[in-house]
Amino acid sequence: MTTALSSELPAGLRGFRKVQRLAYECAEAVAARLEPGVSERQAARMQREWLRGRGVRDWFHLPFAWFGDRTAFTGFRVPLQFFPTDRRLEPGMPFILDMAPVYEGCTADIGYSGSLGVNPVQDRLMADLEAHRELILREVRERRSLREIYEDVDRLMVRQGYANRHRAYPFGVIAHKVDRVRQRRWSPHVFGFGVQSLKGLAADALHGHREGWSPLWSPYRFSDHPPQPGLWAVEPHLGFRGTGAKFEEILVVTDSADPEQSAFWLDDDLPHVRRWAEEK
Repeated sequence: MTTALSSELPAGLRGFRKVQRLAYECAEAVAARLEPGVSERQAARMQREWLRGRGVRDWFHLPFAWFGDRTAFTGFRVPLQFFPTDRRLEPGMPFILDMAPVYEGCTADIGYSGSLGVNPVQDRLMADLEAHRELILREVRERRSLREIYEDVDRLMVRQGYANRHRAYPFGVIAHKVDRVRQRRWSPHVFGFGVQSLKGLAADALHGHREGWSPLWSPYRFSDHPPQPGLWAVEPHLGFRGTGAKFEEILVVTDSADPEQSAFWLDDDLPHVRRWAEEK
């Protein structure tokens, strides 16, 4: 299936597709440079340097890297455990690169899963993520509540034999809204998150609270509402016996009465989508 409006993407979305593609290009470039002994901190720095070299000066959040059982968030209990560590990559080890650059005022938030050499478990996880991408799009178009869709993703994971690892994220989110960010000459960040982006998310949360919706897509009551029009960074994350895999990309939700235009993935020319197509 191709992305709705892919050949004539509205001008307001082109910048978001541009930065999302830039982020995935960074992920592929850094993944190609990973080798035994590289640490998570080094991999995160490689992402920052690659993107800064191409004009990125602000972030929704700074890059993350997770290796080995940290791809499944094994033992994660507090937010500080998400930040890169001195864990070093070994042959056959799975990894996830996660970055959220802001470029020319547009935000992307992506997740890229891979392994250093062959890892059949993660390969299977990645293959099974395709069904989650299809389920999420279908049910958003049906205007089911975000909470119901989350529960259906959970049920699909159970049927596949996997654990839900996005529940380990703050508020257990599977997605969050992204938007334009006001450009500043100096763009500070706090605890790894860009101040301007956090201000925008907080403003969305306040506005949504007044109108009965949330910019966070979670399993909790505050997400018990239909999908709100806007851009959502969606990241279903599967775990199995110390191995994790996910994708993260932007889902566009509109108020169109046409089902295909009411929701669509911003871009289908992404590494995981190409991978699924090649495997068929």
